[in-house]
Amino acid sequence: MNWEPWTGCYQKSAGCDNCYFYGPNAKRYGQNNITKTDKFDWPIRKNKKDEYNIKGGKILATCFATDFFLPEADEWRKEVWAMIKERQNIDFLFITKRIDRFMVGLPEDWGEGYDNVNIGCTVENQELADYRLPLFLSYPIKRRFIACSPILERIDLSPYLNGVDHVTVSGENGRDGRVCDYEWILDIRNQCEKAQKTFWFKSTGTYFKREGIVEKINPFKQGSTAKELAIDISDGKKLF
Repeated sequence: MNWEPWTGCYQKSAGCDNCYFYGPNAKRYGQNNITKTDKFDWPIRKNKKDEYNIKGGKILATCFATDFFLPEADEWRKEVWAMIKERQNIDFLFITKRIDRFMVGLPEDWGEGYDNVNIGCTVENQELADYRLPLFLSYPIKRRFIACSPILERIDLSPYLNGVDHVTVSGENGRDGRVCDYEWILDIRNQCEKAQKTFWFKSTGTYFKREGIVEKINPFKQGSTAKELAIDISDGKKLF
């Protein structure tokens, strides 16, 4: 399930160049005005029986079409944190390219983190991995993972893996997507295997290079093509 309490976004780094939501060829191109959506309070809405509309035990992918830590949403985020605290029986899942804003407006009772919050720090190249991940690991977060999405080059994550639970990797989608090299994926998988971390190859992206050949992958088959390669490392739990 996806929850978008606000909409709109704008470029932060290289991985945003061809964003499938707001990039030059996307339907939301130019929608950089950050506004609340009509689902802002969705997790705490109740029916006539005073029961939550969203039952417990769900994973709620939050702000996957925007960024949870946008500065324009600072005041709204206080309300969202309160809803997250209220719904302890829902797991809230975030990915962000703005992890350097994590401490802005953090709840006073955050402590070492809420048990039902799982945060993914997105890195697309080595430069951003070396900038974002030390910050990411320094913050009080109980559940954290790395999302190499879209992966744009070979990345060494090994200095940072001890502090995370999981790594997910995706290529770049879209007609202007940059090539995703399978060797980069296998390299990160090997890093995860050595560090005993779970790993998920989520999507090939549009242009997937394997054994020296670049193949254009249908957007509806990018996830299944990645899955067919059977390189995920699982601990038996449901992957994100």
